[in-house]
Amino acid sequence: MTEDNRFSKVQILIQQEKFDEAKKILSDLLSGEPNNIQLLLLMGEVLLQQDKFYEAHRIIENAIGITPDEPQLFYMKSRIAMQEDEFHEAESYIYKAIELDPYDADYFALLANIKLTRKKYGEALEMANKALEIDAENLFALNTRSAALIKLNRSDESFETIEGALREDPNDAYTHANYGWGLLENGDHKKALTHFKEALTNDPSSEYAQAGILQAIQATNPIYRLFLKYAFWMGNLTAKYQWGVIIGVYLAIRGLGKLASTNEALQPYLTPVIITLVLIIFSTWIISPISNLFLRFNKYGQLLLDKKEKMSSSFVALSFVVSLIGILLYFLLPDERMLAIAIYGFAMMLPLGTMFSPSKNKYVLLIYTITLAVIGSLAVLLTFTTGDMFNSMTFPFVLGFVGFQLLANFMLIKEDNR
Repeated sequence: MTEDNRFSKVQILIQQEKFDEAKKILSDLLSGEPNNIQLLLLMGEVLLQQDKFYEAHRIIENAIGITPDEPQLFYMKSRIAMQEDEFHEAESYIYKAIELDPYDADYFALLANIKLTRKKYGEALEMANKALEIDAENLFALNTRSAALIKLNRSDESFETIEGALREDPNDAYTHANYGWGLLENGDHKKALTHFKEALTNDPSSEYAQAGILQAIQATNPIYRLFLKYAFWMGNLTAKYQWGVIIGVYLAIRGLGKLASTNEALQPYLTPVIITLVLIIFSTWIISPISNLFLRFNKYGQLLLDKKEKMSSSFVALSFVVSLIGILLYFLLPDERMLAIAIYGFAMMLPLGTMFSPSKNKYVLLIYTITLAVIGSLAVLLTFTTGDMFNSMTFPFVLGFVGFQLLANFMLIKEDNR
């Protein structure tokens, strides 16, 4: 087989996602031409698709050392940085590619996507429009433009754009999934479900579509729909505004509590408001695992849940049962010590529902949850042995519970603002 034929075969193998076979042929070709930039780019692509980011980065760095003015190398380097969640670096690399070649639509489309991920929605729209000025049929640019318009509350323009993308390629899985997410954010979970199903028909392995269809199924519950609206709204805010909402709600609850404690006439009115606010905040932490628990009784929904989601929902359910048992025993016996069980079970629902949240430090919340569970168990045990609800382990548990929320918020906001 000639080198040209082998080169073409590699490209076909990459399209067919047969990366090991492509890598073998590329290694063979590179042994004869170690400085061939096109071969190095293809090898970088193969390694990127295999999630071997360090190796891909090393290959591209070597190629840049050979040809420092090749824009495709910086485009590839930007894509690798994106997969490693290094969005600041990804942005600088793609700017370099654009500097070397300002007439490639793919470069502007990638820059638009980076801006979108970093919540710079106006800039994302501007860059997507530039990509489309160069190539009006660029699918990635059309999808990114549509997503940016949704974030800017311009839903009609967004759907018009993505419908144009579907006219270009009616079977593109990413476009259908992207359309589904846009519809979901706009409140149309039924139509969103249709597009997620279409995306999975065309690409059953699409994680983007799988995550979308899971949310769309859960959104059939009106309570979860309200949560989803809040999640989209909160998620569209930048870090400082997310913290502003969290601190603002906390100060509001503290202020109402202080007002209620100093004004007996207002207590009957303010106390229910405070309790409602606390329960609403608490519910935002546990609604996902509880919803996942119900999905496990759905023959389709349970297939969309991963092992961690199933475990978290099970632990939250168990914690809720423990709380109910504590309340039941308190009324049956009655024995105030049973309230310690009820409070412990109720409080642990929050960390148990959050312990597997995605983060670079993936074990921190899990370890914290286990530690908190042990401290809480000791507090309950001391309550039964000493009869004192406020024993030496109670304060560490309360402090740890508050600390968990601060840490979880910090990690989740940091993950959401990269």
